[in-house]
Parts: sequence; structure tokens; C-alpha cells
Amino acid sequence: MKNYFTIALVCVFVLVSCKNDAKKEEETTQKEEPKTEVVAKNNDFKHSLAQWSLHKPFLDGSLDPMNFAPVAKDLGFTGVEYVTQLYPSVRETGDNYKERVMTLANKLNEISKQAEMDNVLIMVDHAGELADPDPEKLKEAIENHKIWMNAAKLMGAHSVRANLFGELDPEKWHKLSVASLSELGAYGKEIGVNVIIENHGGWSSDGAKLAAVMKEVGMETVGTLPDFGNFCVKREGGERWGAPCVEEYDTYKGTMELMPYAKGVSAKSYNFDEAGNETKLDYGRLLQIVNDAGFKGYVGTEYEGPLEDPKEGIRLTKALVEKSISNLK
Repeated sequence: MKNYFTIALVCVFVLVSCKNDAKKEEETTQKEEPKTEVVAKNNDFKHSLAQWSLHKPFLDGSLDPMNFAPVAKDLGFTGVEYVTQLYPSVRETGDNYKERVMTLANKLNEISKQAEMDNVLIMVDHAGELADPDPEKLKEAIENHKIWMNAAKLMGAHSVRANLFGELDPEKWHKLSVASLSELGAYGKEIGVNVIIENHGGWSSDGAKLAAVMKEVGMETVGTLPDFGNFCVKREGGERWGAPCVEEYDTYKGTMELMPYAKGVSAKSYNFDEAGNETKLDYGRLLQIVNDAGFKGYVGTEYEGPLEDPKEGIRLTKALVEKSISNLK
């Protein structure tokens, strides 16, 4: 009888010990979860450099735009975002445009490979307007952007950034934009390249209007490139660039509206205070919007300020992006 009693006590002791060990293991797991989550968030983002950040030295000849990839690498980036208007050979369309574009793409791809840099996207300018009310000009613009999509495929870039300039009437602009992007999106599906629209002036800087275009197109290969600083819808005298802004869309509302369709993000900056914060834009709030949308991938640094050395502005912007990401909730 004593033996049975002893065995029973041992069994009870073992069961209680196992239960306590399981509880401790569960508590340990629960305590470790937040740390794992924070690390995962930070690892969701990589850093690319938008070429426009260095447009002044590229345009004045003090830097060669062909060397953009190694310059970006030296500044601590792993990806590059090209701007076509910085390359004289493709600044204008016309004769041999396709050949000129593909020749440039091959050269840039070779240089980026040597520098071990990712080609992230190509920002296409001066290739025609994708909301042009003239049918012939619109057709030509669409074909020109297909050429750049071929270039992006060759270079391993996931997207071509286009503009939605042209028609001024918002309803006609919407219809033309949907038609153009639907055709380019179908072509992108064939070759594996996205066409993305930046809020870049005119109706594209109205977050609700651009989101409505995206919703109607409804294609995985058509998306947006939200830019933190390009929400000016109208400028004085109807100017596209340069003139003071007379109608500006809410930056945070617009970013939130465009993020569901985002294939990339442009972290635009202008000026910084002594603490290294952007004086116009709340980066913490903006990066939280980006994160809450479930975005993963490259965040593009795009400095556009008055510092004599743009590389210093680039460093400050990248540091602010990194700080904002580390403070995500």
C-alpha cells in the first residue's frame, strides 16, 4: 500500500513540474515576441537613392551620370533609381529612340553589376504624356514608355515611373489615364515590369483622383510611387514647375490614399533642423503610414534642398529615414 502511495505522489510531482515548465516556456515565448516583431519591421526596408538627389552636379558636369551606381554605393545604398532626363542621349524622342534607350540601358546595367547594386526603377520623363488628349501623341507616348519598360526588364528593375500629364479636365484626364495605364499594364504583365505613377504635379498630385485611377485600372502591374513632397496640384499661372504652389493636397492623407497601390516610396526632403528632422515633413508619421500599409522593399532617398553639397543632404535624409523606421510602432 505504501508503494502505491509513493508512486502516486511521484506522479503528481511530475505532472505539476511539467505544467510549471510549460508555463515558464510560454511566458518566455510571449516576452520574446515583441523583440522579434521589431527586428522584422526594420528588415522589411532597404535603401535606394533617387538620382534626382544629385541632379545639380550631374547637370553641371561635375559628376558623370553614368557613374551613378558606384556613387550611390559609396553613400551607403544598395539600390538605385534612375532619372532619364539626366542622360543627354535619351533626353529627346525621335529618330532611333529605341536604339538609344537600349544602348544606355545596357551600359548602365553593366556599371551597376560591377558596383553590385540593385537597379530598382527608372523614372521616365520627356517621353510623351500619358493623358494627352491628342490620340496620335498619346499613342506615341504609350509606345515610348513600352521601350523604357523593355529597358527596365533588361536592367532587372521592377518598375518604370511614368507621369500623368496632358488633359486638364479632371474627368477626361481620368478616362485617358485609365486607358493608357491599362494598355501599359497589360504589356507589363507580358514582360514582368510594373508601370507606376508618382504624385508629380497636376491631377496626379490629388491623392483621391490618382487612387481612383488605380482602382479602376485594377491591375497588379500598375501602381503608385508615393512621394512625400510632391502634392502641389496647381501653381501660379498654370505653370507645371517652378512657380509658387496655390493648391496643395494634404501630404499625409495623400500618402495614405496612394500606399495601397505602392510599388516604391520616395522619401523627399528639403531642409533639416539642428536635430536632423525635416522642417516641413513629419517623417515619423509618414514612415508609420508606409509601414501600416504593409509595404516592404526599397524606400528611395530623394534630397531636393539648398545645401551646397547635395551628398550631405542625402546623408541627412537617409539617417532620418533609418531613425524613423527604428521608431515604428
